[in-house]
Amino acid sequence: MTTAASQVLDRVLVLEMVRVTEAAAVAASKLVGRGDEKAADAAAVEAMREALNSLYMDGTVVIGEGERDEAPMLFIGEKVGSAIGKGPKIDIALDPLEGTTICATAGPNSLAVLAIAEQGGLLNAPDVYMDKIAVGPGYPEGIIDLDRTPTENIRAVAAAKGVEPSEIIACVLDRPRHEALIAELRALGVGIMLIGDGDVAGVIATTNPDTTIDIYMGSGGAPEGVLAAAALRCVGGQFKGRLLFRNDDERGRAAKWGVTDLDKQYDLTELAKGDCIFAATGVTDGSLLEGVKRKGGTMTTESVVMRASSGTVRWVKGEHRI
Repeated sequence: MTTAASQVLDRVLVLEMVRVTEAAAVAASKLVGRGDEKAADAAAVEAMREALNSLYMDGTVVIGEGERDEAPMLFIGEKVGSAIGKGPKIDIALDPLEGTTICATAGPNSLAVLAIAEQGGLLNAPDVYMDKIAVGPGYPEGIIDLDRTPTENIRAVAAAKGVEPSEIIACVLDRPRHEALIAELRALGVGIMLIGDGDVAGVIATTNPDTTIDIYMGSGGAPEGVLAAAALRCVGGQFKGRLLFRNDDERGRAAKWGVTDLDKQYDLTELAKGDCIFAATGVTDGSLLEGVKRKGGTMTTESVVMRASSGTVRWVKGEHRI
């Protein structure tokens, strides 16, 4: 049965999402390398919000810039769209500038990112850490599991590929908390691509053979985990995530957003279920997308938009007059 919301996902929002991420990326690109993370993020947030409010939908931000008292706009629970109360009800997860530090320092893989689904389709993940593991398409179901050791997961992926563990490349955030993980992987001879930020791009990189990345491992932001899961739903792949809590305040925040099983290992379809759309536009050059370029009186953008129900992936090159 096709719902009103999924009809809108079909008709309108697939390509409109690119316009939204393009707006955020273009706004942030004006501050690339300027060393001001907050200004770049604020520019992206304002541009994305304006673009979302032009769309015919009754949208709710379920993953955004923080709670109402932490963010002036695109906060969790904020209503967006031009048809609030009468249009199709859409849940939205967003990161107007994934990799604020990357943007401020002109590093690689800064993105404007957005995922949408029918109401109830995206997990309301609190702003806490999430333990994550992901692989691209083509592996037997259940090849990865957070209840196994990193060594066991690497050996399973290597066996499925028909190679030795030393031929596997893992992507890991370069953080002190990952010292033990990195040491264990290196003891196996695994190649490690360390990234400073941008773990949405890191997870998605497992789906692109050109990146040579086989597996993503380690902890990062839970909201970014939901965004990455939405992308993997669209193109295939496997993802497991488990929320990590450092204190009672974080546990209380999870309960506020309806998370009751604090030790649950989430599967891909539990983080992003039903029909969903994922879109991203490059702010700076990276493994997934080229960044915004200024050439004379025009700007060029590169975006990707994916849809789960059809498995369609569209690569969109945009040229915008300044």
